[in-house]
Amino acid sequence: MAFETIANDYGLTGKVAIVSGAGGPIGQGLDEGVTNGRAAAILLARAGAKVCVVGRTLELAQHTVDIIAKEGGEAFAHVADVTTEAACKGVVEATMDKYGRLDCLDNNVGRNLPGDVTQISLDDWRSMFALNVDSMMLMCKYAIPAMIKGGQGGAIVNIGSLRSIRPQASTVYTVTKGAVISLTATLAVDHGAHGIRANCIILGPVFTPNINRNLTPEKRRLRAEASLMKREGTGWDTGQLVRFLLSDQSKFMTGQSICLDGGASLVGPSR
Repeated sequence: MAFETIANDYGLTGKVAIVSGAGGPIGQGLDEGVTNGRAAAILLARAGAKVCVVGRTLELAQHTVDIIAKEGGEAFAHVADVTTEAACKGVVEATMDKYGRLDCLDNNVGRNLPGDVTQISLDDWRSMFALNVDSMMLMCKYAIPAMIKGGQGGAIVNIGSLRSIRPQASTVYTVTKGAVISLTATLAVDHGAHGIRANCIILGPVFTPNINRNLTPEKRRLRAEASLMKREGTGWDTGQLVRFLLSDQSKFMTGQSICLDGGASLVGPSR
C-alpha cells in the first residue's frame, strides 16, 4: 500500500489529540498572531483529528474550539491547571470519556523568568519546574497508558526553547527547558516498544500574543535579526511542525529535539 493515499495525508483523520496551552486572545484575527497551542489545535483539526483544547480559562479555550467548529472540525474545551496531577489525570479521562481513544499529545505550557541563581527564590525555582517540566511529565503519565490501551501507540510533542542550548539571562528557564529535552528522549526510549513516539521542538524567535506584552519594537527587531531569515517565526510555524511530528509523516522519528528558529542557533547574534 502506498504511504500516501491522497495528497497531504497526515494519517490523522479520526485520531484524537490533546493540546495543552491551546487558548489565546479573543477578538484577534488569526493573521494577526496566534498562540502555538491554538495554531496546533486548529491545524490538527484541519487534518481530521478530534481535539481536546486545554486551557486555564474556559473562555479562551472555547474560542479556539469555536474557530475549529466554524471550519467544520471537532473539538471540545477543557479547563485544567496542568501543574496538578489530578487536573492532568482529568484531562485524559475527559478525552477518553468523550472520544474513547487518545493518539496524540502536544504539551505547550511554559513561561520564562529572568534572573540567575543568586536572584531567584527557591519558591520561584520550584514553581517554574512545576509549570515547565512537571506539567509535561504528568500529562505523559496519564496519556501514555491511554495511548497503549488503544493498541495503536501514539505520538507526543513537547515544546522546548532555544534557551536550553543557548542560555541567556534566565537560569531556571534554561534548566527547565533542558529538562524537557531529556524528558523527551527518555519517553522515546521507555515507551518506543509500545509504539509511542516523542519529539521536542526547540523554539527560537517565534512571535506569539503570549510574549507580545514583553517585547518592545527594538527587541522584536533584534529577534528578527537573530534569524538567518531575518524575520520572526509565528505560531503557525510551530503548529505545522507539531502536526508533522504527531502525524504518520514522521512515523519513524522519535527522541529528537528539532530547532525551529530560522537558523538562529547557528550564527544568530546575542539578543
